[in-house]
Amino acid sequence: MTQFTEHYFHAQDDVRLYYRDYGNRRSSRTPLLCLSGLTRNSKDFHDIACRHAETRRVITLDYRGRGRSAYDPNPQNYQVPVYINDVMHLLAVTHVHRAVVLGTSMGGIVAMGVAVAIPTALAGVILNDVGPEISETGRRRIAGYVGTQVHVPDYDAAADLWRQNYAGAYPRLDGEGWLKLAKATFTEDPQRSGLRLDYDLNIAVPLREQAHEPLPDLWPLFRALRHVPLLALRGAFSDILTADTFVRMKREHAGMIAVTVPNVGHVPMLDETEAQSAIDAFLTDL
Repeated sequence: MTQFTEHYFHAQDDVRLYYRDYGNRRSSRTPLLCLSGLTRNSKDFHDIACRHAETRRVITLDYRGRGRSAYDPNPQNYQVPVYINDVMHLLAVTHVHRAVVLGTSMGGIVAMGVAVAIPTALAGVILNDVGPEISETGRRRIAGYVGTQVHVPDYDAAADLWRQNYAGAYPRLDGEGWLKLAKATFTEDPQRSGLRLDYDLNIAVPLREQAHEPLPDLWPLFRALRHVPLLALRGAFSDILTADTFVRMKREHAGMIAVTVPNVGHVPMLDETEAQSAIDAFLTDL
């Protein structure tokens, strides 16, 4: 099954949010909810959603300010606690009482927050290259590019630019792969010809304001997953999730399945053989 239906709902503050709904809503298997990274959107999960839509319902969300969701007039709402609240509303409007949550990067932090807010809603969690500690190196790298305007004439140019910027993180990616990534990253610019990034540049406002502040302690959020089946993926070259943090996560959550995806940085794209096999096995066991 490769088709999905498109839906909108209104968050608690009336911001209009978009999500894709794949698969059979009446499937007896637990739905899979996919949450993207900071600047990403639901398009990142199309392949993995299609991979599992034959056997279970899969929902992918565009956070506010990303993809086809509305941009928030108040940039201060571009923060994790608001995203957690949005996800809780999404679960309510989709009538999903329990789900397996796949969270990539920031999406994993949102998943941990959901574990605190409504722990009974989680049947399992997959963390994709994120944990309760964020490497300062990776944090500075992300802060350096988020919110910067990028404009390209077409998707071929976008693919070339992304190859130049991120070849170190994806050494295995071929031309088709870079083009696919570009199409998930850029969208048509309604103001002028060409393409722009598919997110509100104002998501960077809270990041800049908090750039010199220490990150909050996320270990209590991670510990909320102790009684939840957990699969954690780490890109071998990741500058966000360090190997030391990955080891500590395993100590804190004895049942955590830890898989390092070779030859990739932040973040694994989930089409790698190692990532697919781990996710397939995890979902089957659930």
